Amino acid sequence: MTTVHPLAAAPTERGLIVPPGEGRTLRAAAQHVTFKVTGARSRFSSSFEVLVPPGFDVGAHVHARSEELFYVLEGELDVLAFEPRVRTAEDWRGWQSPKGERVVRATPGTVILVPPGCPHAFANPTGDPARMFFQSSPPPDHERYFEELLEHLSADGPVDHEAIAALRRRYDIEQITPLRHDQPTGNV
Repeated sequence: MTTVHPLAAAPTERGLIVPPGEGRTLRAAAQHVTFKVTGARSRFSSSFEVLVPPGFDVGAHVHARSEELFYVLEGELDVLAFEPRVRTAEDWRGWQSPKGERVVRATPGTVILVPPGCPHAFANPTGDPARMFFQSSPPPDHERYFEELLEHLSADGPVDHEAIAALRRRYDIEQITPLRHDQPTGNV
């Protein structure tokens, strides 16, 4: 009996080309996510284009199973991808690793790879939107998470933080510091 490698078992019907500006987009004041490649097309990762508005802070968090890759396309983001000496509950921007690593200002072309178990965060401290390419593996966890999170963030009334905490637990997200969206005042 011949053993077939799992990758070779996939049907090779056709590739996928997603032109600029295409893909299913979910929008809320705090986030704008365009699905580029979903678990329906890839067994390895979900891919997204994310617009990060000024003042948005995803908060430091960690995944037990997921691996993530971020590529900054436009703008600037403060990012971290390390275990700090001390995990503070309010703000991650002052964190330092045992080796002296600190938060980095990521500019276009910066790649951030986050293995399972590694605390990470990003925030847009500038007055201009930032844009990044984001991949999460395995699919479709982040697809479903984004869909449900944006439902919560788009709902009328105050944000239901308990519902979001339950959502994160369901999708392998241990939140360390809070998600924030301090919308800037004035022209943006």
